[in-house]
Amino acid sequence: MTHPAQPKASHFINGEYVEDTAGTPIPVIYAATGEQIATVYAATPAIVEQALSTAKAAQKEWAKMTGTERGRILRRAADITRERNHELSVLETYDTGKPLQETLVADATSGADALEYFGGLAGSLTGEHIPMGEDWVYTVREALGLCVGIGAWNYPTQIACWKGAPALACGNSMVFKPSETTPLCALKVAEILHEAGAPAGIYNVIQGMGEVGGALVADPRVDKVSLTGSVPTGKKVYAAAAAGMKHVTMELGGKSPLIIFDDADIDNAVGGAINGNFYSSGQVCSNGTRVFVQKGIKEKFLARLAERTGNAILGDPMDEATSFGPMVTENQMNIVLGYIEKGKEEGARVVCGGARADMDGYYIQPTVFADVTDDMTIAREEIFGPVMSVLDFDTEEEVIARANDTEFGLSAGVFTNDFSRAHRVIGQLEAGSCFINSYNDAPVEAPFGGVKASGVGRENSKEAIKHFSQVKSVYVRMGDVEAAF
Repeated sequence: MTHPAQPKASHFINGEYVEDTAGTPIPVIYAATGEQIATVYAATPAIVEQALSTAKAAQKEWAKMTGTERGRILRRAADITRERNHELSVLETYDTGKPLQETLVADATSGADALEYFGGLAGSLTGEHIPMGEDWVYTVREALGLCVGIGAWNYPTQIACWKGAPALACGNSMVFKPSETTPLCALKVAEILHEAGAPAGIYNVIQGMGEVGGALVADPRVDKVSLTGSVPTGKKVYAAAAAGMKHVTMELGGKSPLIIFDDADIDNAVGGAINGNFYSSGQVCSNGTRVFVQKGIKEKFLARLAERTGNAILGDPMDEATSFGPMVTENQMNIVLGYIEKGKEEGARVVCGGARADMDGYYIQPTVFADVTDDMTIAREEIFGPVMSVLDFDTEEEVIARANDTEFGLSAGVFTNDFSRAHRVIGQLEAGSCFINSYNDAPVEAPFGGVKASGVGRENSKEAIKHFSQVKSVYVRMGDVEAAF
């Protein structure tokens, strides 16, 4: 009997499921048990060609529809996604290992929010009229054409929608390649969009590893590439896209600072640190993994943090009581365990956790290191697991300089009850998505994205529209044309 996670086929192209078993088999492993629950096949060159040619052919008619018509389809897809939230959340848990307690409220729901938000915006995407005396200029906001989305494994449903919804709202078509680690959920997004009325070929999903992504990025028919991934992958994809003068959005990693001043509410600050390090078992790009705590409250903060971290419930992700799940793969678990060993070797103090959990699956205990210094590996490199580094600081000026001393610039947070200080500090932090007395909120209404090595462009909000459309300007002369001869 096939596992309920096994999809109808590996790819969704031109409005239907498509299989080609000549591609490399990709096993889908359930992180909570290590068992194989499904198999998909990487896209062959024929599948890549089928996806690109159908997406290219379908796009022009889609762009000719009114924004209101396109928006209606996206909003219908949002409704279907919400109706099926439970089954989509179960699939997300199979795909990633994240606890159902989390996927029920954070994954398909976030995707539905994006479909609804951009569906609502689609009819409002207009140009402007610029008077020039009796002459005038008008602008038109046009689709880019064919967009490629490349997903990461930590939020497969959400990323498929965060990229697809603004692309489709603007009149583009999309070929989306999920991470080979989590290939299941994007297929459901494609299926739902088609069911909601998106024409065949407008949103397609194909599977594969780096070479499939490379073939998509290099194809001359592709106008835009949107990637969520690591900084090294981002640099490669950005360079390949630049060779073809393509538009890009790069949503990359970080080593973000979370600064806690001694006047902060301790429980709120601890809650922010937990959300910014242990949600999704630490597998979130915007995580505030360098927690700077002012010396006056350091021990009090650590004591409360250890106490609350002890309340984490590690267990079966399908049990809604479970609040902390496994790492996505065995490989990712081993990478994180390597960083934990490095932290110990370099002299950081283990406050809690610090080892693999004694259970089946790829579980690591939520881990807190104290007495971390700026030059330690665990304070420099993105770990992408449940490892929090707590660093001490004395003054505001000092902590701003240390917080900014990184190649990354995705997120930053400040906890303090002094509001002028909160805004003053955030104003000096080099990061794109920031938080005051909170951490890791990502509503679709707010722009999301980084500075420095953490990426270019923004996802979500009206900003995303700018990254999935281009402006044509038209000068209209009402009188005679003067010329030199």
